Amino acid sequence: MILGAHVSTVGGVSNAPANAEALGIAAIAVFTKNQRQWVAKPLEEKEITRWHEEIKRCGITHAVSHDSYLINLCAPDPEKLQKSIDGLTDELERAEQLGLSHVVAHPGSHLKEGEEWGIRKIAESINEIHARLPGYKAKIALEITAGQGTNLGYTFEQIAQMIELSSEPERLAVCFDTCHAYSAGYDILQKYDDVFSEFDRIIGLDRLQVFHINDTKKPLGSRVDRHDQIGEGLLGLEPFRRLMNDERFAKVPAILETPEGEAKYAEDLRVLKSLKK
Repeated sequence: MILGAHVSTVGGVSNAPANAEALGIAAIAVFTKNQRQWVAKPLEEKEITRWHEEIKRCGITHAVSHDSYLINLCAPDPEKLQKSIDGLTDELERAEQLGLSHVVAHPGSHLKEGEEWGIRKIAESINEIHARLPGYKAKIALEITAGQGTNLGYTFEQIAQMIELSSEPERLAVCFDTCHAYSAGYDILQKYDDVFSEFDRIIGLDRLQVFHINDTKKPLGSRVDRHDQIGEGLLGLEPFRRLMNDERFAKVPAILETPEGEAKYAEDLRVLKSLKK
């Protein structure tokens, strides 16, 4: 796996590559704007130029972003839905400017309108976004969720249906979050091979293009999203040992999102590297 982490962009997005370089990693994830605000000023040309310079200087080979926490692609409220569509459109525009491969996105929360309704609405929203941005290289990577509350995307079937309902499925990928998947009921601890065989059958491993690497504080099938440091949660080290040595994922970026963030990324990375045979 290409180890990476979600790093700070304090002072400007172009500062992120140096933060990754300090950790000795080749993959990074960033927020390209404030993740808790709907609107942000456009990226300045000098910031975009410096980003590209720093990415090259720091030896970063894989870079992705994560969308705003406010975005809900199946929001029942028409105003919030439009803001969400506009928001993810902007995220993709920023990703394209920065040459990012993916924008990782939580699919959405149906807020008691029903799962089938929500899945259809998510696909409709994605179709509108893609229609606005023809020819873009940056892909939306739908993230596997824990299924907390009314969040969608906690089963492989739900993600597959979103992709199938898309008018441009080739522009969609999947982000597999180890914490979320376990909390959603996918036992990567005891049934690692079965889980990825099921993923391949339902979605296709070719679409698994980003990992979020996190341990979990909550048990299998709890549907609760609580990340933990690598090896300190209920997953322990074995699933990560399997991932680190799984040749199918040798070229896939694996992004740390552990709760202590950059304060403990170095230790998490040391542990992960020690698992490589």
